[in-house]
Amino acid sequence: MNPATDRMLTRIKDVYLYIYGNGTVTTENVVQEFSITARTAQRDLNVLEYNDLITSPVRGQWTTTARKVKLPS
Repeated sequence: MNPATDRMLTRIKDVYLYIYGNGTVTTENVVQEFSITARTAQRDLNVLEYNDLITSPVRGQWTTTARKVKLPS
């Protein structure tokens, strides 16, 4: 796999785990936690939302959905 793709997928997984562990977070929380741009954070959040792993009940806030996720150990 392309190293850039591998880094992106790892970051998206980490963003999901961050949201899962914190309940509800803002886009700005993600930007600060991962030291990424707002555009990169939004792109990652869109991937997670598209796959029905997170939802945005209020604009700019994110929480995980009830969809079951099998996480590797």
